[in-house]
Amino acid sequence: MRSASKWRQGFATVWLMLVAAMAHTSPCQRGPTDFSEKPASSLERLTQFAFLPKRESGMYRRKFVGAASLAGLTAWLARPVSALAPLSRNGLGLQLWTVRNQLETDAQKTLEAIRAAGYEQIELMNVVDSRQLVQTAQELGLKVRSAFFNWETVAVPGSKNAPQLDTVIEVAHEIGLEYLVFGYIGKQARDTADKMKTIADNANEAAEKIADAGMKMSYHNHSFEFEQLDGGQAGFEILMDRFDPKLINFELDVFWAAIGGWDPLATLKRLGQRVGQIHLKDLKSGVGTIYDEGQVPKDAFQEVGDGIIDMTEVMKIADANGVTQFHVEQDQSPDPIASIGQSAKFVRGIW
Repeated sequence: MRSASKWRQGFATVWLMLVAAMAHTSPCQRGPTDFSEKPASSLERLTQFAFLPKRESGMYRRKFVGAASLAGLTAWLARPVSALAPLSRNGLGLQLWTVRNQLETDAQKTLEAIRAAGYEQIELMNVVDSRQLVQTAQELGLKVRSAFFNWETVAVPGSKNAPQLDTVIEVAHEIGLEYLVFGYIGKQARDTADKMKTIADNANEAAEKIADAGMKMSYHNHSFEFEQLDGGQAGFEILMDRFDPKLINFELDVFWAAIGGWDPLATLKRLGQRVGQIHLKDLKSGVGTIYDEGQVPKDAFQEVGDGIIDMTEVMKIADANGVTQFHVEQDQSPDPIASIGQSAKFVRGIW
């Protein structure tokens, strides 16, 4: 994805080429010209002939219209990137972990319910063995751009418990994914700073292969990454330091950041354009900091808009950083189908 600044530069280049071409059109193309006037300078020609003349009530428009338009363009190009309109979002998505039990019971009806709730894309729980699910989703008009894959594929290369990276890439390419998400690290593999550094290095190697296949790796956080390890550094800080930003971006889960003791808004600002995707998930008030994901109370997970996270500000910061991928997720709910409908309605209100 090209940055807003590169897009703006490209637009400016094309515009000036067009203006220059029009500045050298013949007098008959530009309309009546007083040949007694002295030759115009290059700057004057740019100002005078910024636009091709157009007849209005039998007369050509005044030249100052072109000048004013060029001046307006110059001012627009001079604005900071943050002042530009946000990039177009890809459509509201749902991480399928939210409805994992419903999918096991009836995948077709569950996907239909997701579409009826207003979602436009889904994020897979596991890329491998999801071909039929993807086909059904696409037939219903749901896009599939992102998918998780087994964490051991990266953290424990060669593990018999996980598919090999080449297999993951092959299936992802067949499906047409844009993002492959490395979304978890087992407790036994994350309890020291050295282990986290090794995993980060492994992730860089895997991400390079994924990039070579035309996709991007994202890292999805939980709360354990925010606990300080030996040496006084949080695991998340190790990942930030060691991930190659050209190869790996973050899929920030604002719930897990908040319950891990980090302000999700400050974290979004700190990561800046390293955030490629966001999980929208709300946190119940008064839960406190919990690093062990297995100890989080079920009712800590709230529908988007019902918790303490400022989702409007999340969207605002994400827009400023060029994020286009947003997925609702709710790990626990007594009625997941009702929950995804409620969350979608709230997000649409701030979309």
